[in-house]
Amino acid sequence: ADNLSEALKKLKITSTDSTADSLEGCLDCLLQALAQNNMETSEKIQKSGVLQVFASLLTPQSSCTAKVANIIAEVARNEFMRNPCVDAGLIPPLVQLLNCKDQEVLLQTGRALGNICYDSHEGRNAVDHAGGAHIVVDHLRSLCSKTDPASEKLLTVFCGMLMNYSNENDTLQSQLINMGVIPTLVKLLGIHCQNAALTEMCLVAFGNLAELESSKEQFAYTNIAEELVKLFKKQIEHDKKEMIFEVLAPLAENDVIKLQLVEAGLVECLLEIVQKTVDSDKEDDIAELKTASDLMVLLLLGDESMQKLFEGGKGSVFQRVLSWIPSNSHQLQLAGALAIANFARNDGNCIHMVDNGIVQKLMDLLDRHVEDGNVTVQHAALSALRNLAIPVVNKAKMLSAGVAEAVLKFLRSEMPPVQFKLLGTLRMLIDAQAEAAEQLGKNVKLVERLVEWCEAKDHAGVMGESNRLISALIRHSKSKDVIRTIVQSGGIKHLVTMATSEHVIMQNEALVALALIAALELVTAEKDLENAQLVQILHRLLSDDRSAPEIKYNSMVLICALIGSEPLQKEVQSMAFLEVISKLRSHENKTVAQQASLTEQRLAVES
Repeated sequence: ADNLSEALKKLKITSTDSTADSLEGCLDCLLQALAQNNMETSEKIQKSGVLQVFASLLTPQSSCTAKVANIIAEVARNEFMRNPCVDAGLIPPLVQLLNCKDQEVLLQTGRALGNICYDSHEGRNAVDHAGGAHIVVDHLRSLCSKTDPASEKLLTVFCGMLMNYSNENDTLQSQLINMGVIPTLVKLLGIHCQNAALTEMCLVAFGNLAELESSKEQFAYTNIAEELVKLFKKQIEHDKKEMIFEVLAPLAENDVIKLQLVEAGLVECLLEIVQKTVDSDKEDDIAELKTASDLMVLLLLGDESMQKLFEGGKGSVFQRVLSWIPSNSHQLQLAGALAIANFARNDGNCIHMVDNGIVQKLMDLLDRHVEDGNVTVQHAALSALRNLAIPVVNKAKMLSAGVAEAVLKFLRSEMPPVQFKLLGTLRMLIDAQAEAAEQLGKNVKLVERLVEWCEAKDHAGVMGESNRLISALIRHSKSKDVIRTIVQSGGIKHLVTMATSEHVIMQNEALVALALIAALELVTAEKDLENAQLVQILHRLLSDDRSAPEIKYNSMVLICALIGSEPLQKEVQSMAFLEVISKLRSHENKTVAQQASLTEQRLAVES
């Protein structure tokens, strides 16, 4: 300790006119003290005011420069020392030293700057202001192809410095991307894949940059996919695989890179991991199984990559994913169902899958999760069934396979995501399927649950889908029994509210359903239509210039149907509809104009 105090005093006095030898001794003493107790020594260095002295010692001419930079690097390992280093004016001279040729000076300078930037906003700003990043990126470029140990060490330090400089800072990450650092880092990874420390630094730097959209476009122009897959195949340790996964996941969000990863053979690696880890209960294996199967699902989100792996339903990958669905692992069941939902993104694939028995597999899976089931698996399996039900030719096949009954088992679910998918699946299934729509529409339990969900104010998606399903049951069944069930369950007011939705498609579906109610069961629904103020709402829709032509048309069709009811007719007469409708006779849309003339005649006759 005495030696340290002595050295600090001496440094302050002699820094300006000292001989190199006496300086060297003081610096060695500091380095020794830092090695023994970094934190305590750093505090003493800060209190002594020597940091300011260091600024004048950081000159390319001095033989002590590397040692001074090394001391700065060591003290900056402490968070409380980073701002004092900036305040002492150390950044500009350190950045200047990046231009020198001496490898030891470059190494220690890179360490010092990297440590000062670590989690320090002030440090990063100062390096940015002094133009440090640009010089380091240039160094990476010029050293990239050198494989001697000293160059690799320097490359590792510079990669680390850029990583600390830009970590979690979008602005600085964008700056590095604009400097063209990505192709350089990818090249580095390819050339130095045998060097574990450098490879690791590259991966962390990639992980840092890959979150930004602009980076993905640049990555797509490199052979990153190939390099990462090559590296991945060599890994045995879980931690190393995990590091590569952390880069792959954000990159695989880009459709071009998805395809490149598929072509580079990533899928085969992922399937192999699944096979090795599926029966293991080791924590690392469970984590790897999840990451690999999640990544597999992500690759299937790209249209081209998905179609490539589907291979007309004959692909080995598609077959392997199918085998996940009956698995005992919830994670694989989930990934399998999500993968099917992703494969089911065009009619051709959906038709092929339904013809090849996928529906039964998904229903069996749902069956395993009815009582206290896994919500994410339920949601995924319902998503897959919903997508499969989109092509017209699949609907009847799926209905006769019992999909509606399988889905209805989840009516009791209190989970909004499950409710939402259940509703969507039923709505897809009954589209233009009159018999099924009638059967479901007469199911009192279902209709009562739908009416309850129409009031789920906290869950707009569930509320919207419930409204749409009530309307669909009426529109596709055109059945009096269905309308009576919906009236008795209190569903009318929700259809009237739906007519005021901000979505034209929902407004339209509501108006068409209401017109069918008025045409088929007006007397039964009369009171509810009156209480829900339907006539006033129609007046508003017809008066509003922003209403779409089809909304105006269907509102007039509905008015014509409503005047068959005495109380509703009185309301229509009391609201000066003729005035609004006569204006619509000159509407630019021919169909609206014609309907306005017809409606005007009907109203004139009735009055």
